[in-house]
Amino acid sequence: MNKIAIYPGTFDPITNGHVDLIDRALNIFDQIVVAVSTAYGKNTLFDICTREQMIKEVFKDNQRVKVVSFQGLLVDTAVKHNACAIVRGLRAVSDFDYEFQMSSMNNKLNSDIQTIFLTPSEKFSCISSTLIRAVAIHNYKRVDEFVPKCVFHEIKLKYSKD
Repeated sequence: MNKIAIYPGTFDPITNGHVDLIDRALNIFDQIVVAVSTAYGKNTLFDICTREQMIKEVFKDNQRVKVVSFQGLLVDTAVKHNACAIVRGLRAVSDFDYEFQMSSMNNKLNSDIQTIFLTPSEKFSCISSTLIRAVAIHNYKRVDEFVPKCVFHEIKLKYSKD
């Protein structure tokens, strides 16, 4: 039986930190389902289709990564994809309170699905999609080392004035 985990997020955009976390989660699980949230109530830089497509491009050569979009309850999406765990990243102590509350609620909704917390590799600990967007507004060229090449291309299309 394959051990499948789900890794949810808005991924607006996916960063090298996300990619690193997925790669490391693959050391624990047989398959990772990257679940791209519709981000209800958020004003996103990229629409859901573009976000999903960028992630598919990043992992196009990895059959163990599946990319889906979802709305609604994460635990329902996890069940739909036969996931036994939810993978979440913790960059800082400030992330813990929110993540602990979400983990507790998900456990109450479905106690068969566990939440696994992974901390980032040190070189990615300060990277977030929010910071990438903030930097890109002012100088998109400065984010190239923090995102995959296909993502940088999409950011360039959004922000270049050429």
